[in-house]
Amino acid sequence: MNGTGSEPIDRALAAAFPDREVDRLTGVGPSWNGANETVGVVFADGGRAFLKVAVTDESNRLARERAVLRYVGAHGQLPVPEVLAADPDGDPAYLATAPAPGRGLLDVYDAASDDERERLLRRVGAALAALHADRFASHGEIVGAGRERGSAAAGEATPDPDGPTGLAIEFASWTDVLLATIERTREIGTSERLADHYDAVVDCVCANRDLLDGAPAALLHGDVTKPNLFVTAEGDGADATDGPGVAAIDWELSHAGDPARDLVRAEDQLLNGFDSTGPERFASALRDGYRERAGGLPKGFERRRPIYEAVRMLGRSGFIDQWVPYLDEPLDDLVERADAELRARLNAV
Repeated sequence: MNGTGSEPIDRALAAAFPDREVDRLTGVGPSWNGANETVGVVFADGGRAFLKVAVTDESNRLARERAVLRYVGAHGQLPVPEVLAADPDGDPAYLATAPAPGRGLLDVYDAASDDERERLLRRVGAALAALHADRFASHGEIVGAGRERGSAAAGEATPDPDGPTGLAIEFASWTDVLLATIERTREIGTSERLADHYDAVVDCVCANRDLLDGAPAALLHGDVTKPNLFVTAEGDGADATDGPGVAAIDWELSHAGDPARDLVRAEDQLLNGFDSTGPERFASALRDGYRERAGGLPKGFERRRPIYEAVRMLGRSGFIDQWVPYLDEPLDDLVERADAELRARLNAV
């Protein structure tokens, strides 16, 4: 896109950059998240930025992303874009960031050989392990910035001397946090055709509460996809012993949760298709990179993995209509395939 944006975009631009002349706006690629609208901004002086505006009343998502970007940037787990301006409570709520460092992984990966792809995936695994090394006293929802953790039961902030500062978190059991992420997926889903899938997965999660609640708690990105990752220059980023580092954007789904869930989701989003899995050598490279940095996979990974694979199906079920143009198949055929795949994953649990 070029030229002016929507009315909320124009208001957010004026608030975020009152003294800078905008030359044009650009698109940022397809998104299945209807809660936000994001544009690239090119200023008259040649500078660039990205502006994300809340289309619906989802200001907590932008407050969360602003807090996590600043937190990760300060603690150095991996490179992130600088926050230029933000008002999560504004009308509209907005977040403006500098461009991410490096080149987009999507383009780099597409142009890479298989050996180069393995090296890239090992780097992504190492970056995730670096992020997950930041452990928390408990699981919870990140609600913004702060020097204290929140208590979901008490509804008020309580000090947490054992964990890092800089994030305000509402404590809850991991099962309850995971259920909340499922409900958010339901809210932004674009199709009701497979609405019963949500209830089936919720039942599966609830039935495994004891197993889930014993998981470790770490800072999770929540949406590890190729468009959200950038390859930085050699020597930058987490554990750059060989090959490039990795930077990450789009932290609005971050939470304190089971690192196994982030790793399962990353493998699925980076490598798998609608109901197919990518080459095992690539999945192994991702996990090997994680092991090299962390000394092993997350505790309990194999036991909890089938649950998270069932949860991941909601990324197909809730957006089944969006998959039609990508796969060029009739909707009814995809519905049938998604039903069969979910049943298989629930049976595996």
